[in-house]
Amino acid sequence: MEIIKIKTSKKEEIIDITDKINSIVKDMKEGFINIYVKHATAAIIINENYDPNIQIDFLAMLNDIIPQGKWLHDKIDNNGAAHLKSSLIGPSETIPIKDGKLQLGTWQSVMLCEFDGPREREIIIQRCHAKTAKQDQ
Repeated sequence: MEIIKIKTSKKEEIIDITDKINSIVKDMKEGFINIYVKHATAAIIINENYDPNIQIDFLAMLNDIIPQGKWLHDKIDNNGAAHLKSSLIGPSETIPIKDGKLQLGTWQSVMLCEFDGPREREIIIQRCHAKTAKQDQ
């Protein structure tokens, strides 16, 4: 298990962490990894990396679905929407690895979604290597 620490700089943002993940899997022949953010107001997604407008649109869509300031939890620490967004999106993704490379599509990247920043976030990377013996098919 490895831990990546990311410092976010905005209340809400999406940060591409693919390069950090690639550096962890470069020695893996075959297997998969699980990427997990251990916070209740953050999430992990896989989405397009080419057009940054996708990230802006993604946050706008979530803000339309889950607006700020109307949740019971806001009475405690004013981040009810952040908890709901992270629960909707989810804290983890699992990606296959082959020859030291994430098996992502051409335009896909792994991204941290911050919904209650700025903060320092810890992301756990769990590697699982494929068995070396032939497996039944």
